[in-house]
Amino acid sequence: MRVAPEIMLTDEERTNLTRLVRSKLTSVRLAQRARIVLLAANGMQNKDIAEQLGVGRVQVSRWRERYAQSGLAGIERDLPRGAPPVKVDTVQLVELTTQTKPVAATHWSTRKMAAELGVSASTVMRHWHAHGLKPHIVRGFKVSRDPKFSG
Repeated sequence: MRVAPEIMLTDEERTNLTRLVRSKLTSVRLAQRARIVLLAANGMQNKDIAEQLGVGRVQVSRWRERYAQSGLAGIERDLPRGAPPVKVDTVQLVELTTQTKPVAATHWSTRKMAAELGVSASTVMRHWHAHGLKPHIVRGFKVSRDPKFSG
């Protein structure tokens, strides 16, 4: 069984955390994290803190550990959310678009190019727009063979 790190606060740290909890300008997230740390410093266990604040024990444990490791900076910043951005090889994208054709097709579609490069179709479209590429538009025009066509 894991033991929660003990939180020992100096008078200055306790004052700063109390100020964060009471301030109207502090974000709700940061105020709650400061409350967690203050209750942990008072010797409360994670399950009791979680019950009192109406949050999960894992969340209490996370912020308690981050404060123990990094101090106030550990609870002030969030880790980035979501998946990391996918890097697109722009040179390869432009080269494929302008120099090649996909199998069994006359031009690249965003979906085919996305599958080829392993990115989303919206990413392909964004890069095409940025480079002025329009592979789906046929250059020039075709003359009709219809004898009734008046051109």
